[in-house]
Amino acid sequence: AMYRWADATPLADNFTSLETLMHKLVHSLLIAILVSSTAYSEEFTGIKVAPYLGYEKAVHLTNGDVTVVLCPEVGGRVLEYALNGNNALFVSDGEKKWKPGDRPESSAGRFDIGPELMIPPRQVLWNGASTTEIIADRHARLTSPDDPSSGVRLVRDFVLDAKTTQLNCTQTIHNISQKSVEYCHWSRTFAIGKGICLIPLTSPTRFPKSYVMYEEGSLINFAPEDPNIHVRDGFLEILGTPRKPKLGMDSYAGKIAYLSPNNLLFVKRFTTYPDRVYNEAAGLTISIWYPDNAMIELEPIGPRERLQPGEHAGFTEEWFLTEMPFPKDRNVNLDTVKKALHD
Repeated sequence: AMYRWADATPLADNFTSLETLMHKLVHSLLIAILVSSTAYSEEFTGIKVAPYLGYEKAVHLTNGDVTVVLCPEVGGRVLEYALNGNNALFVSDGEKKWKPGDRPESSAGRFDIGPELMIPPRQVLWNGASTTEIIADRHARLTSPDDPSSGVRLVRDFVLDAKTTQLNCTQTIHNISQKSVEYCHWSRTFAIGKGICLIPLTSPTRFPKSYVMYEEGSLINFAPEDPNIHVRDGFLEILGTPRKPKLGMDSYAGKIAYLSPNNLLFVKRFTTYPDRVYNEAAGLTISIWYPDNAMIELEPIGPRERLQPGEHAGFTEEWFLTEMPFPKDRNVNLDTVKKALHD
């Protein structure tokens, strides 16, 4: 069924009673509630609900050159962010084979909350099914179930620009509990692995090497040495798999650039807050997880949000894609990267 308010019978003067009026209004609302997924694609431009991999209710956004596929059925994530059919995100083999009833898989564009070492288990937020709202052209909203363990609900808005590659991803934390909570935005995006990560640096930094390395257990090395990581022309370059995969930065530039082996420069931009508290253990604004594997994790981290019952706070990441050849010698033209970061 499909319903548009513009198609409704106009309210006229010939209603004979309030009962008749109420009957028509209730009937109209019932029809509106029964909007089908195909109606979304007719009502709005560049958006539809259709199967993808094993998911029946995936949300597809497109502006022609760029395609985005959202997964409300497991965790409210981005499964595809592609330019001319080339996906920047890593989708696991298990995800590709997933079907309803299987154990939830969670790869590609995940969103979470932190701080990592303090937050309680939150499987409802991480793997639960989200509700889907089609808000406008190329704009979908995925809302998690209420999570008793953390006391929050997560609302994620995804908006694809009409002409460019820009995808805005906004996660809003809602305190649905009866007490105050303290959390932060924590993005956990899997991109195609084995690439080159470039992070613009700011001064001053608390870290002698401009980054920290997580060692065994909960130990954090504040002055690590690694041949695959160095500073060049204002960038921290991660050229390959480091000695330990989990790294952290305190840069306030609010930008991550990642050049993947499939010839895509994946850029994330986000607002930072130098005067606010960042409540990760090392006060990080960014974390990178670079294992010797097929994926890399790109993690903007937001400031602490101290929320009273009923309050909410949002954090937006702006994503961009640029086609860029991957250099065999891993010597990236930083001038090209700087241009992409500022466009």
